[in-house]
Amino acid sequence: MNPYSFKAVIFDLDGVLTQTAKVHGKAWKTVFDEYLRLREGRNGEPFREFTHEADYLPYVDGKPRYEGVKSFLASRGITIPFGDSSDTSDRETVCGIGNKKDEMFRSILRKEGAEVFTSTIDFIYSLRAAGIRTGVASSSKNCKAILESGGIEDLFETRVDGVVSVELKLRGKPEGDIFVTAARNLGVLPAESVVVEDATSGVAAGRNGGFGLVLGVARHDNRDELFEHGADLVVSDMAEISIEGVEEWFRRRPHPLFQNWEASKETTRTPGGSAVRVNPSFSHPAKDIFNPARKSVFFLDYDGTLTPIVERPDLAVLSDEMRDVLRRLAARHTVAIVSGRMREDVEKMVALDGLLYAGSHGFDILGPGISLTEPRAEAAIPVISEIIDAVSKELGALPGVLIEKKKFSTAVHYRLSDQKDLPRIKETVERITGTHKELRIMSGKKVYEILPDIDWDKGRALRWIMEALGFEWGNTSVVYIGDDVTDEYAFRAVRTRGTGILVAETEKESAADFQLFSIDEVKELFERIIASS
Repeated sequence: MNPYSFKAVIFDLDGVLTQTAKVHGKAWKTVFDEYLRLREGRNGEPFREFTHEADYLPYVDGKPRYEGVKSFLASRGITIPFGDSSDTSDRETVCGIGNKKDEMFRSILRKEGAEVFTSTIDFIYSLRAAGIRTGVASSSKNCKAILESGGIEDLFETRVDGVVSVELKLRGKPEGDIFVTAARNLGVLPAESVVVEDATSGVAAGRNGGFGLVLGVARHDNRDELFEHGADLVVSDMAEISIEGVEEWFRRRPHPLFQNWEASKETTRTPGGSAVRVNPSFSHPAKDIFNPARKSVFFLDYDGTLTPIVERPDLAVLSDEMRDVLRRLAARHTVAIVSGRMREDVEKMVALDGLLYAGSHGFDILGPGISLTEPRAEAAIPVISEIIDAVSKELGALPGVLIEKKKFSTAVHYRLSDQKDLPRIKETVERITGTHKELRIMSGKKVYEILPDIDWDKGRALRWIMEALGFEWGNTSVVYIGDDVTDEYAFRAVRTRGTGILVAETEKESAADFQLFSIDEVKELFERIIASS
């Protein structure tokens, strides 16, 4: 049995498990220097050698092979045809150069083998002894051979590598596809899992994947760069952190917002020892969530955030005072309502033009100039209808149960149910949903939500809106305010690059940075921001 709050740790390969970064670097240097010499002799271009610090780390490290070739050549102003993955190593294409590097890498690996980082392997043994699941995710198509060379292939329950990525059409880093796929293979959620990475593209992938902890390993004195791309904690070596240190991270609580308005928050207590570094973004004053010099976008949940939690969903009516302050906030800044309700319903309940509305946990988005209906969710509509009928047949007559029928999901509310009926409600929902592998259950405040089992949530919807609006994290003040389990996905998406604010009457563990304790405090925050705009 696993007694800890987190269920799995997923490791990058090169630079985290094995010291094959040296082998990769050597192979890349040999191939690129040879090609640059060719261009010097043929084209008269001055030769400038490929180096580890100036070229490998920023342009190649952590990326799929062909992406690494494109990135480096672009940095030198070189454009050549992409070619095809079947290109031989003598072809002057991106794929040809990438394939030549792969041949060189395998040749060096056969001669020299793969060294492992013993501290990482020791950490993995401690995880397995504690019942915590382990996986490996890498862009490398040579991942299996490298694990076998190091004698560590049996330490992992799943391997998602470059070969698997091609088969499943997964996007490369900085997208989180390979890590999310590894988590799914292990039967765990990213939110309850850890990603360990040494590359900036890798920590960005962990952040984009919504993982509960993104742990950076600064092998190259690149701590600041890892923080900038989304690492929560950074170590120089895995010997610096323990399972207990990771557990401490998962039990962190947001800081009361108004108590930290002027002063910096207390620095998050260093988990696992003084060598661990915490992302500096966790110590900013609350008033810095809004920067008048930047564009600002506010993402807001509806129930429990703009209206109190009530016994029935139809009773969650927006007050005139809250609607007025929202109207004034939206006149100055971009405002998006992100709700589990159907988009049309929350749009009617807010009744304000000019806002963005994301309904059904982000499956359905509409706003000035942008529109999205998640196609995979749309494809699940027939089975959702089937589920609604099945759940209604078994639970519809049970006193206190309210079945909310939606387009992309169904919600089974049991706030008014008798305590003795709760086991039956839970068993029925799990049994009926379990007959459809394309569906999943999400538990909220006295509600079970049955929805499509796809890699999409409020955090992914938030990122899509940011991209659709052309907002960049580095020059935008991004704030997400929510109160429920579904909002944790968005808190993880904005963590280290925006601000998450939890709304809850009592202190609780959350990925949010700050906490407000009532709807009235939410309104007060809006008033303060409007006054300083």
